[in-house]
Amino acid sequence: MAKAVMLQGTGSDVGKTVLVAGLCRAARNRGLKVRPFKPQNMSNNAAVADIPGDVAGEGEIGRGQWLQALACGVRPTVHMNPVLLKPQSDIGSQVVVQGKVYGEARARDYQAMKAGLMDAVLDSWTKVGEGADLVIVEGAGSPAEINLRSRDIANMGFATRANVPVILVGDIDRGGVIASVAGTHLILPEEDRRMIAGYIINKFRGDVSLFDDGIKEIEKFTGWRCFGVVPWLKAAGRLPSEDSVALERLASGEKRALKVAVPMLARIANFDDLDPLKAEPQVEVVFVPPGKRLPEDAGLVVIPGSKSTIGDLLKFRENGWDRDLLAHRKSGGHVVGICGGYQMLGRVVRDPGGIEGSVDEAEGLGLLDIETVMEPEKTVRNSSAQSVQFGLPLEGYEIHLGRTTGPDTARPSTILNGAEDGAVSADGKVIGTYLHGLFSADAFRAAYLESLGVRGGGIDYRADVEKALDEVAAELERHLDCDAIFGLAQ
Repeated sequence: MAKAVMLQGTGSDVGKTVLVAGLCRAARNRGLKVRPFKPQNMSNNAAVADIPGDVAGEGEIGRGQWLQALACGVRPTVHMNPVLLKPQSDIGSQVVVQGKVYGEARARDYQAMKAGLMDAVLDSWTKVGEGADLVIVEGAGSPAEINLRSRDIANMGFATRANVPVILVGDIDRGGVIASVAGTHLILPEEDRRMIAGYIINKFRGDVSLFDDGIKEIEKFTGWRCFGVVPWLKAAGRLPSEDSVALERLASGEKRALKVAVPMLARIANFDDLDPLKAEPQVEVVFVPPGKRLPEDAGLVVIPGSKSTIGDLLKFRENGWDRDLLAHRKSGGHVVGICGGYQMLGRVVRDPGGIEGSVDEAEGLGLLDIETVMEPEKTVRNSSAQSVQFGLPLEGYEIHLGRTTGPDTARPSTILNGAEDGAVSADGKVIGTYLHGLFSADAFRAAYLESLGVRGGGIDYRADVEKALDEVAAELERHLDCDAIFGLAQ
């Protein structure tokens, strides 16, 4: 097995994903063959990855592990995230194992299911380590959830089985970081506590030396060493976010030439589709939470992907967004629907097999003359494409259920893997597609924005993500004892 080290958090959303990505890039910059691994992830921001040795070829992993693979300079595989939970309701999720749909489970049922998934986790763990010098592992949630410890596969359950040393990550920005680190030490059983070699303080704002006394107090309570205090990483804001918690912190920026409104669907998926637009100097992207109206001055409304199209469609109406969208359309506004958002734009969405839940049919938003029928077979693949409107190349991926037909599909928005995809309204102002990553194509994005009367910034989006990874890695090298972290791996 390759040498490995694992980052676990004192809680969710403490910045583990970015830290692992940055450490992966730092290790790569040192000439190491490094790979990421996350035993279990929960996210509707999925990515398409290779399934080595499988005729199907491709499956799903969390977007965070896709980013970490990019940081390592390698193609992502499903073994980098062998268990992916995709929430479909408040109490249940779709379970994806080694890239393929394994089934569905309510939260309580999944706790019983987890014990049987450890074999898949350890199998993927072995495969990821093949040929690597170093594997950097990311935990999920917190090891302090000791009520779930007996069946854990994401944190200490994995670390003890695979004998991987752990570094704990605490988020000082949310407050109480001394208590969260010391409290984790206090409640962990001895078997788990001895796996932890030390900790990292993340997201510090201001003079780092002001926390010197905090480090002394944590050492007094725990005996653990501090591997460093990481400042607020500005470059991390240019990296794709995986956790929808990040959307709750997004605020509208300064007014710009084009306002893009994005309704925050309850089961929003792959919202990083909007990142390239957020990077444009002349574009203001506003994520609209439930209970708020879509802004009247938006020139473009983008309805993103959803893990529960019918459920989110019903909530869309409850929020009154259907009325706002109709008013936007009547005033000459443009609309783009991606994946689930595309399905919602039609006349009706049908689910005769109850794939998404108990509601078997819902009236669509009626902006495209199409209808969608949910079908069991899931499309998961990386895709090459071309914009029909501009004749420009596109690239991205598909992750969707459902077959969409209707008169407006005679005006496809894209040519996807050689076949027509999507639909466009007669006046060209409403566009739907199954292609995630639509706006990542720089030439297309510039041409589309120009068609809306906005000048694109000439941004190389993918190059900027690479640059942001390098900047994060440089900051970690500056503020962490990376020699000690990499040397800890065993």
